[in-house]
Amino acid sequence: MAATPDLQTLRRELDGMAAELGFTAVGVAAITLAEDEAHLRRWLNAGRHGDMHYMARHGLRRARPADIKPGTVRVISVRLDYWPDAAAPAEAVLADAASAYVSRYALGRDYHKIMRNALQSLADRIEARIGPFGYRVFVDSGPVLEKPLARDAGLGWIGKHTNLIAREAGSWFFLGEIYTDLPLPADGAVGSHCGSCEACIPACPTGAITAPWQLDARRCISYLTIELSGSIPEEFRPLMGNRIYGCDDCQLVCPWNKFARAAAHPDLRQVRHGLDAAALTELFAWTEQEFEERMRGSAIRRIGHERWLRNIAVALGNGPPTAEARAALEARRAHPSALVREHVGWALARLDAAVTAPRGAAD
Repeated sequence: MAATPDLQTLRRELDGMAAELGFTAVGVAAITLAEDEAHLRRWLNAGRHGDMHYMARHGLRRARPADIKPGTVRVISVRLDYWPDAAAPAEAVLADAASAYVSRYALGRDYHKIMRNALQSLADRIEARIGPFGYRVFVDSGPVLEKPLARDAGLGWIGKHTNLIAREAGSWFFLGEIYTDLPLPADGAVGSHCGSCEACIPACPTGAITAPWQLDARRCISYLTIELSGSIPEEFRPLMGNRIYGCDDCQLVCPWNKFARAAAHPDLRQVRHGLDAAALTELFAWTEQEFEERMRGSAIRRIGHERWLRNIAVALGNGPPTAEARAALEARRAHPSALVREHVGWALARLDAAVTAPRGAAD
């Protein structure tokens, strides 16, 4: 570093730099996460991470930023709003069992590249201002406790559903980080403003929020549809409804999201391929090539065509027993994947049961 920078001034300048790059908030956190490390240890020991073996593999390094990037003394945390204001109303899509519900964050372009490019630009601007410094950029790309760090950076508090909430922006936003060796002034943590509200807990379709601030990922629909690579446990399938990629229920009922801001970035504002309210039968008919082509540049692509079909098969089984739904499933009955065949068979049996008995009796 050519000269000792004025870190107080640099911290003030960060707000303007971040805003120019599209971030809606920026903060600086210290790296002491002792209480969060203890919570992480208990969570891992209870096996609540399910098949996300990388969580256990990284272990407690998540709570120790300097173990990930040696020399780190501060973390710059940023927020980027993603609510797709032009999308079909989420509640209406969830109420239409023949439509596919995709988590609102995944309707636009994959946020990883958007966030990483903007964070790199922020690091470049800092470097232009003070000279070379040590840093590493993260956007879901390493073992980072992003929500506790964002909390300690003053960007919000961790709600009872375990998502970060900001008074002025709700919870519909992405987080990203720059680990740095710059001893910037740290911002203070934000206290919780959930009060006595626990609307998110009963809203979870599968009971994944077992208590305030306690999430069992093994029951979470986001885990089941995205992270889980094998068979979805049968006990959860009827509870998933038409949710084929992720789940937003706990955020949809949060009172603080009345302050949510629409995405400003054009790649997040625009809904791709009509995924905000597409028919399940239409999406189930996509070939693997069509899936790869249409999901290029989307966060959804990471699950692959096999899991895509698995998830939609479950949703079709939970939907109305129409001739179109049955024909779509029958077309995949002999699919090369045993995983797909299993879920198609379950869905067809469920549609059969729905014809002869009320749906509640078939669950």
